[in-house]
Amino acid sequence: MTPQLQQAIRLLQLSTLELQLEVQQALESNVMLELAEEGEDEGTEAAEALEALETGSSAPDTEPESYVESEAPDTELRHEAASAEHDLELQGSSDIPDELPVDSVWEDIYDNINSGGASSYDSDDRDYDYGDTSGETLQEHLNWQLRLMPMSDTDRAIADSIVDAVGDDGLLSVPLEELYESLREEFDIELDEVEAVLHAVQNLDPPGIAARDLRESLLLQLRQLPEDTPCLADAQLLLTDHFDLLANRDYNQLKRRLKLEEEDLGQVIRLIQSLNPRPGSQISTSRTEYIVPDVIVRKAKGAWRVELNPEAAPRLRINATYAGMIKQVGNASDNTTLKNHLQEARWFIKSLQSRNETLLKVASCIVEHQREFLEQGEVAMKALVLHDIAQEVGMHESTISRVTTKKYMHTPRGIFELKYFFSSHVSTASGGECSSTAIRAFIKKMIAEENTAKPLSDSKIAEVLCKQGINVARRTVAKYREAMNIPPSNERKRLS
Repeated sequence: MTPQLQQAIRLLQLSTLELQLEVQQALESNVMLELAEEGEDEGTEAAEALEALETGSSAPDTEPESYVESEAPDTELRHEAASAEHDLELQGSSDIPDELPVDSVWEDIYDNINSGGASSYDSDDRDYDYGDTSGETLQEHLNWQLRLMPMSDTDRAIADSIVDAVGDDGLLSVPLEELYESLREEFDIELDEVEAVLHAVQNLDPPGIAARDLRESLLLQLRQLPEDTPCLADAQLLLTDHFDLLANRDYNQLKRRLKLEEEDLGQVIRLIQSLNPRPGSQISTSRTEYIVPDVIVRKAKGAWRVELNPEAAPRLRINATYAGMIKQVGNASDNTTLKNHLQEARWFIKSLQSRNETLLKVASCIVEHQREFLEQGEVAMKALVLHDIAQEVGMHESTISRVTTKKYMHTPRGIFELKYFFSSHVSTASGGECSSTAIRAFIKKMIAEENTAKPLSDSKIAEVLCKQGINVARRTVAKYREAMNIPPSNERKRLS
């Protein structure tokens, strides 16, 4: 494994955002690299430079406008650049092959790549960020409000302890009695004082914050609604005295206890369902994740076309001005440095080309297999495994795995990670195969169309699928349902 081949393989597994960072660092550290101007053929200058190096041919007759530093083209400088490239010979790496053998058994070289230190991306001094980190935490949001409230030093210390005990969901993560025990040794206070400060904290934004349980959080949110809110009194009564019946979805008992008709009870429950069971989630510190698709799939003239996203594929070329300086520099050390930069730039460009070609080849093969998905949606997704693609493109399965990780495809049906198109299969009654993705789509569709007063059980869903020719067990339906975060039938029951 030469350092150049390691670089090619490492670029292959980087995501688009990671690759953009890698390219930026390469541009900053190598004077021989530069971005191609928009609207220009980014491969022209690099290809001509490489050809001059490989064959010793002369440089092009015309200079790209972006390289002209005076009114007249510097022809002599251009020919010196081509001559310098032709004369460049570095031991063991002077010849760049037409194709880089990036396909390999990844397990044999992956650790070596990560530990080789060839990339500045792997350094420990990374301070870049892809998302917005300006958002405040929940504790910061609460403390900001507390600072605006007049409080004694003791009450403020109690309030700080309460705020620190608020979890990400907005509820207290420790019992109030435990907070009191931790404070009374330092402050001469009673439990009533801690409860009083708790009530003050519970009046802060967002509504329902610092509650001891879900029921109290929902009640706090109801108390902040306008008094003329429809069904407000019944909703408060339901939560105060009959919360267990609501949790168990015992609607018949609720109608008798509250003396309400089914339609009125439905309005009360809908009001409660409009509340936020996790009030702390309104103040989120999670970073925004941006997805830049690597390939774009579109239908043109009845055929599906796959192409690289031009915004995600870096456009680099050799800087002829600096390449031409190799012959002019008299200092041997500087001359060697420029030659090394030129060689590294050529390998970097070749590695990017190899990455793009491999990615496009794999993506095109995936689209060929999943045309029906693009036409009809998830229910038409075919079973597909890494081995299928690996055989068609003539690469190792581990290579396909890395190529499809953190790479995204933009389709008319949305943006998907390439791994999304791979799924296991279940046998059908006709002897064919049905992908697990399609089965999940069938389950999701059946649950969306079910009678909420009598939701479908896992056994019933399995029975319906078997009638459609898909042999699937009840436990498999349960596994797929749980994977989609769909609750069981008893928790999906609603008033009709």
